[in-house]
Amino acid sequence: MGNDSDTKVLGIDAQEIQEWIESFDAILKEEGRDSATLLLDRLRARATALGVGHAFTANTPYINTIPLEKQSIFPGDQEIERRIKSLIRWNALAMVVRANRVDHSIGGHISTYASAATLFEVGFNHFFRGRTDEFEGDTVYLQGHASPGVYSRAFLEGRLSMKQLENFRRELREGGGLSSYPHPWLMPDFWEYPTVSMGLSPLMAIYQARFNRYLEDRGLKPATDAKVWAFLGDGETDEPETLGAITLASRENLDNLIFVINCNLQRLDGPVRGNGKIVQELEAAFRGAGWNCIKVLWGSDWDPLFERDTEGLLVKRLGEMVDGETQKLTVESGAYVREHVFGGDPRLLKMVEDYPDESLRTLRQGGHDPRKVYAAYKAAFEHKRSPTVILARTIKGYGLGESGEGRNITHQQKKLNEEELREFRSRFGIPINDEQLHETPFYRPPDDSREIQYLRARRQALGGYVPTRKVRSKPLVADHDALFREFHTGSEGREVSTTMAFVGMLRQMLRDPEIGKLVVPIVPDEARTFGMESLFRQVGIYSSRGQLYEPVDVHTLLYYKEAKDGQILEEGITEAGSMG
Repeated sequence: MGNDSDTKVLGIDAQEIQEWIESFDAILKEEGRDSATLLLDRLRARATALGVGHAFTANTPYINTIPLEKQSIFPGDQEIERRIKSLIRWNALAMVVRANRVDHSIGGHISTYASAATLFEVGFNHFFRGRTDEFEGDTVYLQGHASPGVYSRAFLEGRLSMKQLENFRRELREGGGLSSYPHPWLMPDFWEYPTVSMGLSPLMAIYQARFNRYLEDRGLKPATDAKVWAFLGDGETDEPETLGAITLASRENLDNLIFVINCNLQRLDGPVRGNGKIVQELEAAFRGAGWNCIKVLWGSDWDPLFERDTEGLLVKRLGEMVDGETQKLTVESGAYVREHVFGGDPRLLKMVEDYPDESLRTLRQGGHDPRKVYAAYKAAFEHKRSPTVILARTIKGYGLGESGEGRNITHQQKKLNEEELREFRSRFGIPINDEQLHETPFYRPPDDSREIQYLRARRQALGGYVPTRKVRSKPLVADHDALFREFHTGSEGREVSTTMAFVGMLRQMLRDPEIGKLVVPIVPDEARTFGMESLFRQVGIYSSRGQLYEPVDVHTLLYYKEAKDGQILEEGITEAGSMG
C-alpha cells in the first residue's frame, strides 16, 4: 500500500488504493493465480495502449519465489538427514585441517562446502539419480571447491577409505589419496566431470543438456526425464563462460537443465557485490534470457515475520540493503540485527518486539533450510519448457564460528585451533570428546547405525551412488581401413588442401553404415569457408524445431537445410561453444 506522502503527491485517496488491492486479493483467492496473472497482463497492455509508461524491471521482490502456502512437503527424515550432514561437515573439515598440519602448503577449502552442504545433501538424498541398466541417470556438475564434502559423503557410504581421506591432495602416497578437485583423469572410477576451472561446468552443463536432446531427436537414445544439474558459486558468474551461453539453453527449451547458484555473497578476497545485490543481478540476467528463476533467500524462521509484514515494509527493507550490509549481519549480534534491519521504522521494530536478540541473530538463510531447498528443487524438476536457475542465499563458512563464518578471510581458511574445533563439534553434535579434539579424528558410525542405513537406502532408491564413473562405450567391430584407403595413397600430384582432404574424410565417414550415424560434425559458422556446405544436404543441420521457414537458397543444390534429426551441430560464432 502506498504511504501517506505518496497519496498526497498523487492526489489519490489511500482508502481507494486499499480497495483496489483488496479487489485484486479477492480475484487471486477466488479465481486463482492464473486469473490474477491474466488480469495484470491485460492492465499492462491497456496502460501501454493509453501511453502510461512504467519502468521495466526483470526483478521480483527480494523474497522467496515459492510462498509458504505453495511449498512442497519435505518427504525425508529431517533429523537423520541433519545428523548425516553434520558428520559430512565434520569429516570434510577434518580432512583439510589434518592435511595442512602435515604440510601447511597442501591447501584445500573448508568454507565452500560449509555453505553448500544443504544444497548438496537435499540433492543426494532426494533428487540425484544414479545410472542403472534401465535409466541413464542424472548428470551432476558439482562445485569443485566443495570436493571435501563429496569425499566425506563417499567415506560415510563406504566408498572411500580413511587412508584416502588422510592423503587428501596427495594421490601418490601409500594407500592412495584424493585429488584436489573433481578430476576424472586422476580418479577415473569416481569423478565424472572436471569442474573446478571457473565457468567450465555451467558452460558444459548447457551443452550437455542440449546434446542429450540432440541424441533423443536423432533416435540415438530414448527420451527420458534425466536432468543435468550444475552447482556453481555466485562469484563464478563473473567468468564470461558462466553466463555466455544461457540464451542457448532457453532458446532450446532445455527443461532438463537446472543451475543451482550458491549465493554466499563472497568470493576469494571479499564481497561479490558489496555495493549491490548479486541475487537480483543474476535474477535479471537469467529471467531476461528466458529462464525460470527460483529464489531461495529466507529460511522457515522468517515465515512468521513475513506473515506479519502486511504492508510490505520488511520486504522493502530487505530489498534496500546492499550485500555488504547483509554480509555484516552474519558476524554481528542480534542487537545489531534489530537496529540495522528493523530499527529504521517503528512498525518494523514492533514486528520483532517479542523476538529476543539471539533469535534474530540465528535467523537462517534459505540455502541452509532443507525444506526450502527441497521445495525449490521439486519445482525445478517439474518445470517444463525452459531451464531453471535456483538462487540460494547461504553463508560462506557456515558453522566455522568466529574463525571464518561470513568473514572475508574464510575462503583461505585451512586451520582451526582447539577452541574453534570444540565449538564446531558442539554446534553439530559430533560424538568426539575433548581429549580427541587435538587429533581432529575422522568419524564414521557403524554400518548398522540409523545414519548409515538411511544414507545407503536413499542412494539405493535413487539408483546408486553419485558421483560414479563407469566406462560404457563399446568398441567398434568393423575394419574401417577401406574408409581412408584413397587418402593413404596421396593426391597423386594434384593440389589438395588440408581442409579439402579433411572434408573428404568426413564425408566418407558419414556414409559408413556402422559409424556414420555416430559422427557429429560441429561447426562454428565456418562450413562454407572450408567447403563443407555439401554436408548440409547430405546429413542436415540439427534444429530442435525442424525448419519453420523456407530458406532463401532453397532452389539451389546446397541449400541451408535444418531438420530435427539433422546431424551437424551449427554452433554459430562461438569457439567455446563448439568445444563445449
